[in-house]
Amino acid sequence: MNLYIVRHAIAEEPGAKSDSQRPLTEKGREKMRKVARGLHAHGVRLSLILTSPYTRARETAEILADEFRLTGEKMIQSVHLAPDSSPARLVEEIRAHYSRTENLALVGHEPFLSELVSVWLTGTPDLQVNFRKGGVCALTLETPQAGRRATLEWLLTPSQLALLG
Repeated sequence: MNLYIVRHAIAEEPGAKSDSQRPLTEKGREKMRKVARGLHAHGVRLSLILTSPYTRARETAEILADEFRLTGEKMIQSVHLAPDSSPARLVEEIRAHYSRTENLALVGHEPFLSELVSVWLTGTPDLQVNFRKGGVCALTLETPQAGRRATLEWLLTPSQLALLG
């Protein structure tokens, strides 16, 4: 399984809207379109996108879905990608429902995504991984279970990905 861990793009600052309702800024949308084109140019293929239900993550996932021409049923919201979830719950969801997906994108938030990558690489949530907004990490995974199961292929910033596109 190829996993593409994607941090949501630049969103509006906290303010009148609840955290879960903050949308992407225009700059965030534009940069994410460049990131998506860069992923495509880099040879990334996506079969399915799981996204946090938060607005900024959903909008990021929609940009990816547009670039990779994935239809509505190929983008699924998962409460286990929300910022307050646990990596163990998401790993179990993937194992139970998506283990046969060849190219899976996970769109979510920090610090959750860093903890998830750390759990797959080291077996603990302690490894420090720096995800910039719109950044992407590629892992390969033989079996979607927690604990030293993944290989880090690459971790790219949005600027690096934009240059590829």
